Amino acid sequence: MNGIKLAYRTAGEGPPLVLLHGRTDSGLTWAPFVVHFARRFQVIRPDLRGHGKSPYPGSYALPDMAEDVARLLDDLGVERAAVIGHSLGGMVAYHLAMLHPSRVSRMVLEDPPPPLPIIRAAPEVDPGDPQAEMLLDTERQFAAPDPAWAEGLGRVTVPTMVLYGGPSTHVPADRTAALIPGAKLVTIDVGHLIHADAPQEFLAAVDDFLQDPLEDV
Repeated sequence: MNGIKLAYRTAGEGPPLVLLHGRTDSGLTWAPFVVHFARRFQVIRPDLRGHGKSPYPGSYALPDMAEDVARLLDDLGVERAAVIGHSLGGMVAYHLAMLHPSRVSRMVLEDPPPPLPIIRAAPEVDPGDPQAEMLLDTERQFAAPDPAWAEGLGRVTVPTMVLYGGPSTHVPADRTAALIPGAKLVTIDVGHLIHADAPQEFLAAVDDFLQDPLEDV
C-alpha cells in the first residue's frame, strides 16, 4: 500500500456514500449536499491526495489515488460503498471500480473525462503553487492515458450513471459512458459543474439512481 492517509469528513448514518471532488477542489465542494444525503447515508468526503488537507506526495497516478480511497474505506471499516465523483473524482471512482469492484455498490460519475487521449493546451502552472505537481501529473494522464484503462472500463459491472454537462462542457463525458457496459447517461446541459450550477437537477438524478432499491447501496 502506498501509505497515504487522506483527510476526510463524515456525517449521517446508514449505507456508506463516498463523495469525490474534482481537480483543485476538496471535499468542501459537497458541503451544500451533506444534509440531504446524510438523511439516508453515512456520507464520507475525503480530500484526494494533492488537495485540501490531504498529503501532497509528489506522485498522482490515478490508480494510486483510487487505492488511497480503498485504504480510507479499510480504515473506516467500510466494505462496500456507493460513490459519486466529479471530474477527476469521477476518474478516481472508476479506477476504484476497476481495481476493487467488490468495494463499489453503485457509481455516479459527474462529467468524468474518458480514459482516451486528448489534445489541449497544457495548464499554466505557478511553480510556487503546492498543487503544481498534481496539475502537471494529472494532465499528463489526461493527455496520454494508459490504454488498459479504457479496456478496463469495458469490464466494469458496477451499476453506473454518468451525468454529462452537454454541449456546454469541455469534457466528453458521453464517451466515458459509452465505454462502461450498461451505463445510464443523463444529460444536464449546464456545463462541467453540474452539482454547483444545477443542484436540484443533480440531486433529482442522483436520488433516482440511488434509491431503487436502497438495499443494494
